[in-house]
Amino acid sequence: MTHYDNDSFAFTDERFADIQMLRYRLDGWDTLTLQQKKYAYCLAQATIAGRDIIYQQLGHHNLNVRKTLEKAWSNYNGDRNDPQFIALETYLKRVWFANGIHHHYAGDKFQPEFTPDFLRKLTDVDDELIDVIFNPQRLPRRDGNPDAPDRLDGASITFYEGITQQEAEKFYRQMKAGATEEAPSFGLNSTLSKRNGLITEDVWRIGGRYGTIISRICQWLKEASQFAENQSQRDIIAMLVDYYETGSLTTFDEYSIAWLQETEGRIDFINGFIEVYDDPLAIKGSWEGIVHYKDLEASKRTATLCREAQWFEDHAPTDPRFKKSCVKGVTASAVNAAMLGGDNYPASAIGINLPNADWIRARHGSKSITIGNLTEAYRMAKRESHLWQEFADTPATVSMIERYGALTDLLHTDLHECLGHGSGKVIDGGAFANSEHHSALEEARADLFALYYMADPKMLELKLLPDSEAWRALYYTYMANGLMVQLARIEPNRRIEEAHMRARALIARWCFAKGGAMRMVSREGTTRLVIDDYSLLRQHVAELLAEVQRIKSCGDNEAGAALIHQYAIDIDPTLHREIRQRYSALGIAPYKGFINPHMMPVRDASGAITDIRLDYSESYAQQMMRYGKL
Repeated sequence: MTHYDNDSFAFTDERFADIQMLRYRLDGWDTLTLQQKKYAYCLAQATIAGRDIIYQQLGHHNLNVRKTLEKAWSNYNGDRNDPQFIALETYLKRVWFANGIHHHYAGDKFQPEFTPDFLRKLTDVDDELIDVIFNPQRLPRRDGNPDAPDRLDGASITFYEGITQQEAEKFYRQMKAGATEEAPSFGLNSTLSKRNGLITEDVWRIGGRYGTIISRICQWLKEASQFAENQSQRDIIAMLVDYYETGSLTTFDEYSIAWLQETEGRIDFINGFIEVYDDPLAIKGSWEGIVHYKDLEASKRTATLCREAQWFEDHAPTDPRFKKSCVKGVTASAVNAAMLGGDNYPASAIGINLPNADWIRARHGSKSITIGNLTEAYRMAKRESHLWQEFADTPATVSMIERYGALTDLLHTDLHECLGHGSGKVIDGGAFANSEHHSALEEARADLFALYYMADPKMLELKLLPDSEAWRALYYTYMANGLMVQLARIEPNRRIEEAHMRARALIARWCFAKGGAMRMVSREGTTRLVIDDYSLLRQHVAELLAEVQRIKSCGDNEAGAALIHQYAIDIDPTLHREIRQRYSALGIAPYKGFINPHMMPVRDASGAITDIRLDYSESYAQQMMRYGKL
């Protein structure tokens, strides 16, 4: 490993399995005041403190597996080039990356290439854990069998214990019956269990499940409060601590409203049980954390979009019944991540829009972030890969992507997060109610919104795009990704499972099936996408956006499921094999994640903190082992 410091920074090329680890630089860190740095540091510690929750949420045995493997890795004093040790180290790194024993995207169980005897020689491990690690039939998938009548059957996730899918859906359907529009997100922060024939909720709070970990989170949140930039931030932290103490989802909604309205401070954070992607029923929130600070110059771009939010809503190609007459509280910032945690680490989103509750979005608005330094890390890693030289149809298309791709990718994330997720309105019974396809459809809706407006003359009027051709770079890369390139991430004989990948496949395949705009050609034995009519393609995007918005607004789950099953799941095996071979020949890791900077307080003789220094020299294993001791 090379040592990286603030003056000479490079990205690591540490790889294992199908993963490449990247570093992200905290540009502008030295422009923060000491108080702001202390605030960010304490929030970062609160983010790291919650790490073990996600392991436990994704499987009963995950934490025990991780700690056992870490002990074995530390105890080994032999030849580190021994194939058995290399296999153990690779398996451990995969467990770290996925927060458990299942692949973070595909959901399939990892199969170790070291032996049980090798593990037994290094640490005390009982037969139960040996079976969990080595038996491929034990907990084969994180989220259960997608084809089974009961999605919870065989799932490793711990959101439900002794509960069938039918029982869970009935429980929450009854809870929602007669509830007001402002009802909280029932079930978001609890384990649903059956004991002695009775179904009960075990709430995740201090004094309840994960209580000890949540207590540590709250200790750091309270420490952070004394360094907050304003009273609003202090009030928000107090509300979050109250929520963690009581588990009240009404308090969480009140906190969420206050959080989205706080836009004056430069430092901000997300900490809690938020996204429902890991739950096949899309009810339970996985724990996540992130700390970030505004990129003041780049935030001018997102501010421009937010000022025009009503215009974008009014001109959407959707039924007027499903448009908001008055868009409220849309705020967005371009930010730099300072610390990633929980479900946001090591893999992370590059854009976030919250809160998720539709009624809060409608009445109070939403807050979005586009994470610039993570996007830049991805761009740097991709720069030398020659991806589009391999997959684009002509040198002219490659040139177009090289010229406009980075900018249009950023703007697509801005439109998706700042406006897409918050667009439209739900009428009675809407919002993909109780739909297992909720996440994929919502991501598709936001992507379609962004794609549609990327090609609108309004982007030129707002001086966000340099010319009327730039948007085509996004259309090409998006459609080629949805039709072909993303298949490289999926193992043979598997289907598309992850929500964002399903969204891209749905859009690209649906538009392709409409005909006239795109075609696939074979050149020198390789499949290439040709877009013949970009304007017609935009019309297809508009038509699909109108339909997906109708599905959400009306809660037409049957139509939504039909779209997903027809366009977003199955894979042509011949094309799949070809794409994987071509991608592999490029030497690109299909998945990428991040190593956090190490924040190190600098103290004077009296012990007072005089600065927070950043160190980028930690290896992936060093960071994970350090976190494991905190």
